[in-house]
Amino acid sequence: MKVAVLMGGKAAEREISLMSGNGVLEALRSKGVDAHAFDPGERDLGELKRGGFARCFIALHGRGGEDGTIQGALEMMGIPYTGSGVLGSALAMDKARTKLVWQASGIPTPAWEPLHPDSDMKAVAARLGLPLVVKPVQEGSSLGITKVRDAALMDEAFALAVNYDRVVIAERLIEGPEYTASILDDAPLPLIRIEAPEGEYDYQNKYFTDVTKYHCPCGLPEKKEQALKSLALKAFKAVGCTGWGRLDLMLDAKGEPWLLEVNTSPGMTSHSLVPMAARAVGLSYADLCVKILEGSHVG
Repeated sequence: MKVAVLMGGKAAEREISLMSGNGVLEALRSKGVDAHAFDPGERDLGELKRGGFARCFIALHGRGGEDGTIQGALEMMGIPYTGSGVLGSALAMDKARTKLVWQASGIPTPAWEPLHPDSDMKAVAARLGLPLVVKPVQEGSSLGITKVRDAALMDEAFALAVNYDRVVIAERLIEGPEYTASILDDAPLPLIRIEAPEGEYDYQNKYFTDVTKYHCPCGLPEKKEQALKSLALKAFKAVGCTGWGRLDLMLDAKGEPWLLEVNTSPGMTSHSLVPMAARAVGLSYADLCVKILEGSHVG
């Protein structure tokens, strides 16, 4: 079986995608898989069909790779691929529409509002309450995100976010412990508690420093962890996601959970969280990559 590991692309997360893809490529090859690097940012997708690739492992992050577009193209070519399908990928990539689905499904997610150039920023801050987060709707890896504690800084935060996406939202900031729930084969793995310096789990602390601490086991009572895992799986399925992925959530001061977003093609770097959760159940990085590949599908 000839496998293409899709990596790179043209999104803002290209650098991280290349890190993820090269890790996956090496792991699959170590397991005897005939795996090849394929960068859609530099090559015509038609080469996948002409090159006789039987499956694709999607290690792309962000728009063009995680938003349903590459998934749709692969379906048109009849090439099985990893992760969620077109609908789940497109919905999960759009934070605003994800939150609309969750709200309709009774899944707790922080209050939010869309922002526009002519929005009354101070009025939005007053309605949502400070502190809040301003973020681009279709971006990952914490790119373009600002925590706002002073309404006077709303315009500046919006200006940063709109550089990444024309659609921007403000979201009430949940202050408390941060967790991530990994999903594999439509089942939740152990939760990981993230302890970033001063609570800043940003782009730099996610991928390029060793100061962030990851706790797995997460330290919650078993009953509480199971409840959060069940909630995360419900949230994952509510937006049509399948196979594997990762959800971010936080607990507030009362211990109540709040779902933030879904990642349908999570990072697979040395700092990434799905491999960490998989190790907690005895699954090595290479075996995890093979297991994800085995779940590849069309439609």
